[in-house]
Amino acid sequence: MNAIPQAVTLTPDRSPTASAPRWTVAEVEALYQLPLMDLLYRAQQVHRENFNANEIQRSTLLSVKTGGCSEDCGYCSQAARYSTGTEREALMPLDEVIAAAQAAKDKGASRFCMGAAWRGPKDKDLAKVTEMIRTVKGMGLQTCVTLGMLKDGQADELKEAGLDYYNHNLDTDASFYGQVITTHKHADRIDTLGQVREAGIKVCSGGIIGMGESRRNRAALIVQLANLNPPPESVPINNLVPIAGTPMANVAPVDGFEFVRTLAAARITMPTSFVRLSAGRQEMSDELQALCFLAGANSIFYGDKLLTTGNPEADRDEALFERLGLRPI
Repeated sequence: MNAIPQAVTLTPDRSPTASAPRWTVAEVEALYQLPLMDLLYRAQQVHRENFNANEIQRSTLLSVKTGGCSEDCGYCSQAARYSTGTEREALMPLDEVIAAAQAAKDKGASRFCMGAAWRGPKDKDLAKVTEMIRTVKGMGLQTCVTLGMLKDGQADELKEAGLDYYNHNLDTDASFYGQVITTHKHADRIDTLGQVREAGIKVCSGGIIGMGESRRNRAALIVQLANLNPPPESVPINNLVPIAGTPMANVAPVDGFEFVRTLAAARITMPTSFVRLSAGRQEMSDELQALCFLAGANSIFYGDKLLTTGNPEADRDEALFERLGLRPI
């Protein structure tokens, strides 16, 4: 049996130290075991206490540097060691980023996220990314980047450039992590989140559901996120999109109701966080997406692509939001 994680406080030296737990794995597993209607009712109550239930935050994600990553994340099309058809590309020029950001803003996005397929950014590349951040921020958009693991001082440079959010997902439960990734540790991700917090940048961190993990692993992931001090301001919950050529190409899909239960557990345990319905939406019916919003998801990625995988077209999203009466934040 997996040990129940304790709440994690990130001390000034970024060493996780145990403190009184706020959630345990057993408590979150108990949420999963509720009748679905009871779970949704509880999640909707928590949601309405903290947010307008008819508003959705929209973010657009752009891959500013695609392919060629040295890591072995078993789900990722951008890992250099897998034959997925994703070509290695150079860092995108600033003018192309500006054009994409303007298009995102014109379609109603309020946050613009930029992702780069690196283990971590080199200083020369970080200087170019900070220029992107300053420019996009100047356009009136919230900014977010996902650049991999950070070295000392790099988070401070991002903060100085005006970065609002740094995305670095925990991906999965610490005890299951080694079955997904072996080229770095779960603790390395916690360290980067600590650097981001110390720099005064908001944290965007979530996970991927459907990689072969158990319900207990899913509950433990939610606990590890919720017990960060403080929890992430933004929590993306991804439904695995199997990519041909990766080790997870043939993993059986997770049950849709189980995915909804995970979103509800995230909403209940992280009441004031934006819970984002992320990768995998393209494969979901409108009805399943509506259940996800009922469970407390109040943020989406908005646009035609998420890094290298498809995403529902903006027009389809607009039609769905019109039918559900959902308004943009």
